[in-house]
Amino acid sequence: MPAELSSVEPGSPTARALAAVLLRRARLVDAVSLTPSVRRSAWHWLRRPLTTQAGLAALQAELIQRGLLLSAGLYRHCAGLNPLALAGLGQALLELLDAESGKDANHVPLFRGFPESVPANTETFYIDRVFARLLQEPDQPCVLCGEVDVVHPVSPCAHLVCRSCWDGSDFSACPICLRRIDPDDPFLKPSFDEVPTKARADRLRLLSPSFAGSIRSTTADLLSRQAPLSARDRADLELLLIDADPSWLPTVIPVRETRAVVLARLLPQHPDLIDSLVGTATDALRLLYALMGADPGLRTPPVRRQSLPRAARRAVLGRLNQLPVEPLVEDMLRHQRAWKRVAENLHPFDHATTYPRAALAFAVLRATRFTSASNPGLRGRGLDTSGPAGRSVLAEAAKHPVIRLEDGRLRMNTFASRVEGAFSSGRPDLALELLRGRPGELLRRLVHLARALPVDAHPTLTDAVTTAVSDVSPVVLTAALGQVRTPPGDLRLFFPRGGSARVWTTVDEREPLPAGLATALSAVLVGELLRRATALPRVRRAFLDEELSRLAAPGSERSASSTLLRMTRGSAQPIASSDLLRLFLHWVEPAEQRVDLDLSVAVFDEEWRFVGLCDYTRLRFDQDALVHSGDLTSAPAPLGATEFVDLDLVALRRIGGRYVLPVVFSYNNVPFDKLLRGFAGVMRRPSELFDPAAVEERFDLTGPAKILLPFGVDLHTKELRWYDVNLSTAGYGHNVARYAGQVALMAAAMEEVHGAGDRVSLWELACWHAAARTNEVVVRCADGSVVGYHRGAAEDVTTFAHRLSTRREPDRYWDLDAANRADFIAVVTGDIDPKSGAEVYALHPHLLDPSNLRLIDAPHFLTTLAPDTRADVPVH
Repeated sequence: MPAELSSVEPGSPTARALAAVLLRRARLVDAVSLTPSVRRSAWHWLRRPLTTQAGLAALQAELIQRGLLLSAGLYRHCAGLNPLALAGLGQALLELLDAESGKDANHVPLFRGFPESVPANTETFYIDRVFARLLQEPDQPCVLCGEVDVVHPVSPCAHLVCRSCWDGSDFSACPICLRRIDPDDPFLKPSFDEVPTKARADRLRLLSPSFAGSIRSTTADLLSRQAPLSARDRADLELLLIDADPSWLPTVIPVRETRAVVLARLLPQHPDLIDSLVGTATDALRLLYALMGADPGLRTPPVRRQSLPRAARRAVLGRLNQLPVEPLVEDMLRHQRAWKRVAENLHPFDHATTYPRAALAFAVLRATRFTSASNPGLRGRGLDTSGPAGRSVLAEAAKHPVIRLEDGRLRMNTFASRVEGAFSSGRPDLALELLRGRPGELLRRLVHLARALPVDAHPTLTDAVTTAVSDVSPVVLTAALGQVRTPPGDLRLFFPRGGSARVWTTVDEREPLPAGLATALSAVLVGELLRRATALPRVRRAFLDEELSRLAAPGSERSASSTLLRMTRGSAQPIASSDLLRLFLHWVEPAEQRVDLDLSVAVFDEEWRFVGLCDYTRLRFDQDALVHSGDLTSAPAPLGATEFVDLDLVALRRIGGRYVLPVVFSYNNVPFDKLLRGFAGVMRRPSELFDPAAVEERFDLTGPAKILLPFGVDLHTKELRWYDVNLSTAGYGHNVARYAGQVALMAAAMEEVHGAGDRVSLWELACWHAAARTNEVVVRCADGSVVGYHRGAAEDVTTFAHRLSTRREPDRYWDLDAANRADFIAVVTGDIDPKSGAEVYALHPHLLDPSNLRLIDAPHFLTTLAPDTRADVPVH
């Protein structure tokens, strides 16, 4: 296994962090980086193996418990290590895997015998706690059972607890206040030890060895994404770029936020990159935010004012000075508050004579007053027209007719104001003419234009879109396609670009698009995507899984939570009606601040009427239909706190429930980003209290949110749909009973928008790729049957793609062995044996080996459909 990095020492924290990225993103093990950190204490998990073979067997057993296996190549590498080196590699590998799944946390619920020992009557449990809290006195018999000499305080809350009424082998916290107590407190007694069971074979996934170019290829995948990255992906990219240079960069980095991350990392050593990576004023602002450690998506400002290096300030002003005035000023006005904030660092008027155009833009932005005062006032309220800065700015303004001087201030009408003015004055035709020059904006305003324009202007709109699509990102194309063909419904969803994934809903009162226009626009958008796919390398045969229709096409991941599967919001996964799901929530509070999180479940019927709940007020719902592990009201380090809820889907269907909605609440109104650590997720049919092999999905609790709705379960369609949205909050004491109406409204809107099937799915993207790249496509249907489609000699690509994506009558029936001979494969579950070198997408790769396959992720479907020519400035 060759070392890839020259400046990162193997075994260092940075090397370990890079190894964690490769392991999490691609299941690649960088054994060189993990092996050097060898300590004799690492022998403990191997029970002091005498030989490498014994250690290898122990490592395999530990990995199987986590749902993983060593590939043949990694097994050979491990077999060549001495026992001590293998112990170090194994310990480091298991630590990374446990941190990823959450197994490294101490998952000790309130009732350690969960679910069996959870009280059947929550009210009685609550009354006993209240009586003990209010009436119990020191050195007195227990107020509940009357026994003497059994009541003693617990540490550190000092509540008086009866050892007979409260079982110290079952409780993990004070039974009275439910806060964590000292682990050495005599009240706590040893509990039973769990015996891990063997993981199911259908959940095993291969671990493969990293290769010389694994870091660079992983970096290239992120740089080529066509949509903004999530916070986790950006953090991974910054780490992967630690040893990068301009030779790593592709010809074009399509996402501007990603460019800012790259440039912030490389700018000190390669300042010339700013000319190629900064094409607009907003690009420069993203760069400044990245340099100050803030979000390059401009959602949240820097935490505090930071001083930038002089070279960076001059580089940014110099690049701004090179941009055309009208788009420069317009871009800055779009983020007016942010630019005013960073102007305090840039000091543009101090450099007005050197960078007059940049100073002019700031003068318009800040509505700077020009005066004839004797004091130049560069840091005051105005600019002296007789001073060098004032003269330079006014001289530059005279060169641009779009800038005018009114009442001693510089003004300019922006493009956005002209477009909005055209719409508000009833001139959508004028708005269309303005938008023709900006293809991306035209596609983003497509539905607005389609409703505003008269019928006789529809052909003009179609022609404009036909011209514009060739220069537009595939993410914008798929988003426009989904909007065009989605009819108005009862509710609309809005995902603002704010600091967290808060969602707003409103009643949809829009008129439907004319059917003919919607069909024509859809044909143009799909036709462009097919045209781009046709230019990709041909393949002999494609194998597709019909279950991909449950997965939404990848889009912007800017506000997505950090998850294991990285599914797009709105995606769904099938679940068996007999499934037992176990939800989990774990958090660790900061010092000196108590954080009380609650894991709750609300159940609604077919009409979204409230059926019942399971939370700290009701630990059991309908006996065993929902069982809560108990409410913990504090989570001090290092133990933290964990809550579980078991869901019996059969029992929930029996009582009339259809929609099951888990919700995470911050009861005492502390935002998630204050936590030292926090995550939640769901396990399917776990074999132990916390079974890493059964973790279906796990997401981090981050950002300023206080209520998170991660997903919903539809018991009728047997689907688990990924929501990943936050609700707005106010006050104290958040719980599911208080927010049941808002939770139901949000989930109903998500189900209506994403459950209708009008949005672009991963199935359609796979069909477009397959139809454009091959004449022979094999489909595994939802019922398990395998059918084949063959493109006829007289059949064009569009017709073939439509026949395939709409699942028309197949040309023949096939067997599953067709997957083994396919070159392009897209499936949900990797339960196949593809031939070597095949290009494979699998949401659950299982035993697919990346060493002889080209495993791709969902964004790859759009990355390869990037436009042939772009208006963006290339990197080189």
